[in-house]
Amino acid sequence: MTKTNLKNSSRYIAVTILEKIEKNHSFSNLLLSEAVNNHQLSDKDRGLLTELVYGVIQNKLLLDYQLEPFIKQPKKVENWVKQLLRLSLYQMTQLDKVPTHASVNEAVRIAKARGHKGISGFVNGVLRSIDRQGVRSPEDITDPVTYLSIKHSYPKWIIELLIEEVGKEETEKIAQSLSKRAKVSLRVNTTMKAMDDVIEQLGQEGFKVRKSEIAKDGLICENGLPVQSDLFEKGIITVQDESSMLVAEAMQIEGTDKILDACAAPGGKTTHMATYLNESEGAIVAVDLHENKLGKIHENAERLGVSGLIETQVLDARKITEVFASQTFDKILVDAPCSGLGLMRRKPDIRYQKSIEDVFSLQKVQLDILNNVAPLLKKGGRLLYSTCTITLKENNEVIETFLRDNTDFKVEPVFTHKGVVQLSKEGYVNLYPHYFDTDGFFIASLIKQK
Repeated sequence: MTKTNLKNSSRYIAVTILEKIEKNHSFSNLLLSEAVNNHQLSDKDRGLLTELVYGVIQNKLLLDYQLEPFIKQPKKVENWVKQLLRLSLYQMTQLDKVPTHASVNEAVRIAKARGHKGISGFVNGVLRSIDRQGVRSPEDITDPVTYLSIKHSYPKWIIELLIEEVGKEETEKIAQSLSKRAKVSLRVNTTMKAMDDVIEQLGQEGFKVRKSEIAKDGLICENGLPVQSDLFEKGIITVQDESSMLVAEAMQIEGTDKILDACAAPGGKTTHMATYLNESEGAIVAVDLHENKLGKIHENAERLGVSGLIETQVLDARKITEVFASQTFDKILVDAPCSGLGLMRRKPDIRYQKSIEDVFSLQKVQLDILNNVAPLLKKGGRLLYSTCTITLKENNEVIETFLRDNTDFKVEPVFTHKGVVQLSKEGYVNLYPHYFDTDGFFIASLIKQK
C-alpha cells in the first residue's frame, strides 16, 4: 500500500478523527460526515470507519485500562499515537473479523507514515506484547463505581449520579444499552401516505422495516438508511428517533391550535407537530437562540411540506415575554437544552464532554425557560416539557421546582397513542434507553388551570 493509499484508508482516517475529537472536543458524527464527503470510500470502508471511531470512543476508558500496563511513560505518548494504539487494541479485542496480525501490521505502517522509526517500533512492541500476554479484565476491580466506569467506559460522575438516582442494577442496564448500535428509525407523515403503503414501497425498494413498538408514526429500518428513496425526497418519511416522536403525540394537538415551540431547532418535533394542524387555521411559532439553526427548520419544513404552518424567530426563550403577550398560545413545547446523556448511543463523545457542573447549570436554564414561557399559555392550555437526557436532576426535579413556584399548573399523565410506555407514579415519561432500545428521553405534561 502506497503512502497516499494509506492516508485514504479507514484506519488512518479514523486515527485523524479520534485525534481531533480529543484535542478540539469536536463532534464525532460531524467529523465522520466530513470524512465521508472528502474521501472516496467504498460502503465496506465507510462502515469500518464508523465502527472504528464509535467503537474506540464507546470503549475508551476500558482500552486505556488495558493499555496502561504496557506503556511505561504514558504522558510522553503523542495524542495521535495514543489514538492509534486504542484503535488497534479495539480491533484486536473486539472485532473478530480483523486478524490480529493485520491490525498490528497496519498500525506499524500508519506509525511509520505519520511518525518515525522509533514510534513505529514502540507501537509494534506494545501491540506484540499485548498479543502475547493478553489484556487485564475489569472484573478484577473491586470498587463498584470504578468497575462500571471502566467496564462500560463512562466517567465516574455519570455512574455515581445514575446509581444515586436509579440504583446500581439499572445503571448497568443503561450503560450496556447505550453501548449498542443505534436503530434507524423513521417517521412517516401519514397525512401524505398511509403507513402500510409506505411499508410496502420500502419493501419493494429492498428495505426491511417494521412498525415502532412505541410511536404511532414510527418505523424501524433494519437494513440501511432510505434517504435516497423518493419517499424521503417527497417528505413522506424523515429520520427521527422513536422517543422524540412521542412529543407530538403527547401535545394532543387540535387542528386550530396556535403553538409555541420554545427551543425548536433542528425542527424534527416542530415539523411533526405541524402535520396535526389545519393548513389555514393552525400555526406554530418556532423560536431558537441560534439563527444558523433556524435554517435547518426551514429546510426540513420545505421538504416535509409544512413550511406554511411554521413561523421562525431568532429569540432567547428566557426573554420571550418581551415579544409575545400573555395567554397567546394554546399549547407550548419546551424541548429544553440539556446534557444530552440520552443520546450517548448516537453521540458517544458526549460522555467525555459534559460534567456534573453542566447538569446543575442546565437546571437553571431549564427552569428559566419554563418560568418565562408559562405566562404566554392560555388558561386550560398544555405546557409540555421534554429533554433527551436521563438525569432526574434535569427532568423530575426541574418540574417539581417549577410546580412549587407556579401553583396555577398541575401535572396530567402524558398521553401516548399506543400506551406501551409505562408512566412514572407522577405521570411522566422517564424513558430509559434499555426499555425499548431508543434514545433516553423525558416528557412531562402540565395543564394551566382555569
